[in-house]
Amino acid sequence: MIRVLLVDDHPLVRAGLSALITSTTDDMLVVGEASGGEQAIELVAETGPDVVLMDLSMPGMDGVESTRRLLAAGFEGAIVVLTSFSDKARVADALAAGAVGYMLKDREPADVLDAIRSAAAGHAPLDPRVARALLPGQEPAPGEDLSTRELQVLRLVAQGLANKQIARRLEISERTVKVHLGNVFRRVGVSDRTSAAIWARDHLPADES
Repeated sequence: MIRVLLVDDHPLVRAGLSALITSTTDDMLVVGEASGGEQAIELVAETGPDVVLMDLSMPGMDGVESTRRLLAAGFEGAIVVLTSFSDKARVADALAAGAVGYMLKDREPADVLDAIRSAAAGHAPLDPRVARALLPGQEPAPGEDLSTRELQVLRLVAQGLANKQIARRLEISERTVKVHLGNVFRRVGVSDRTSAAIWARDHLPADES
């Protein structure tokens, strides 16, 4: 059984991860939840997790410093960062502090579970976009780091669908559509859906939908 400690300052994120692990796996156990770095250090000592799923941006002690202190104190488990940030500096800081893995929060739930299993087995799970960004001269060009879901949303925007229609088509909430759109705008370098649609028509294969 893989013992997992969740560290994130957003209760909703922790609840979602806990529900995901509890309801869909039989090889993992959530042994605790921490809302910040200081609490994470306390709970690691109390619960002895195999894997710590660590957010980076938290008030007080952030994920990088928490990771550094946990390993300095002799923690022998694995720390996997789960964050929204994919810039090279944050990735490098987290890995230098001792994190063995780095995943982005927009990954599919199954990918996060696979990362936990991989880390517990002694491997180093890295989001493909993160791994690519770490290679010298290989930072992704605009649009290269879009997730599968973001590409689906972008293609539907290019077809002229409104957020409500996209949500219905993909069976997700309108709020989730807006989150994906925000990520798309940032990653392809546009500021509105019209520009995003034009970008999609210029850069995405015409035969994909």
